Amino acid sequence: MSISKIIYDGVRVKIEVDEARGIITEILNNCGCELERAELIADHLVDSNLCGVESHGAMRILQYVDQFRSGYMKPESGPCVSREDEIFLIIDGQAGHGIPAMDLAYKSAAKVARTKHICVTSIINVGHTGRHGSFADHCAEDGFLSILIGGGNREVWRQVAPYGGCEPKLPTNPYCIGFPGDERGPLVLDFATSMIAGGWIYAAQNAGGYLPENCIIDRNGMASVTPADYFDGGSILPAAGQKGYGLALAAELISEALIGPVQTEGNWLLLMINTSAMTPLDGLRKRASVIFDDIISCKPAPGFEKVEIPGHRERRLRHEAGGIIDLPENTWNEIVALRNSLVI
Repeated sequence: MSISKIIYDGVRVKIEVDEARGIITEILNNCGCELERAELIADHLVDSNLCGVESHGAMRILQYVDQFRSGYMKPESGPCVSREDEIFLIIDGQAGHGIPAMDLAYKSAAKVARTKHICVTSIINVGHTGRHGSFADHCAEDGFLSILIGGGNREVWRQVAPYGGCEPKLPTNPYCIGFPGDERGPLVLDFATSMIAGGWIYAAQNAGGYLPENCIIDRNGMASVTPADYFDGGSILPAAGQKGYGLALAAELISEALIGPVQTEGNWLLLMINTSAMTPLDGLRKRASVIFDDIISCKPAPGFEKVEIPGHRERRLRHEAGGIIDLPENTWNEIVALRNSLVI
């Protein structure tokens, strides 16, 4: 089942997960990525499709290869812990792909927080860092509360108009919060501070589709649903008007004024809290379950089947997918053609 934000009337094709992973891994490996990192990135992309997050799925491999070829990211580089000072960590992506760097950041922060209760981590010098909800979900399962805030590099990623403006000034400034839940899964809140993530615009353009209304404006500030209008000097609108704008500006200050000048794509601040240091995890899960039950008991509004907990839909869609992803035919054909062009 596909949950897509692009309006696309063309043909979609179904692909076995193993086939998609294999082709993406081959592409990355032939571009110079060490095999283990290539497999990690490929697994992450395909899982995003399984979870219904097409904007951060397989189609991203097309962008990544362009960025390798331009020198924006270095395929051969891997992340490292460049500083560890009590509860403070710095993860340096060394201008490599951001997904392995973010994977290392969450795992390293959880290890520190397990013994010291809290960890504050900055992630620097990285390329695209993928679907953050995936990392937050795993840590929340282990009893950690995580908060991730990112941004910076506005000179390259001018995407979002500030509230009241009609030209792009801000990145999409993602936030991600993971909180332990019950047997149904954690709460995972993974969102951009813009009306739509940039990846959905690339996905719509690549597929030959359109965008929902009230997401982008053209270079003159007029509403549009056409991806080309965005790429021709248009802007994404901030989510919830001044609220999204305020969160984005706060993320910019944290990412650049606090962490420092941005290299590659952006800077990130990750807070990891061991909830067991504050309250027994079993009790927390029981109280979270009561809150979940109360919320989902709400009568659904017209046009909705039910109220859901953020993060639970992705888990349900992964289960329902049955090891199959579906992509716009144009996108899949382009991925296969790219693999074939890189065969040595």
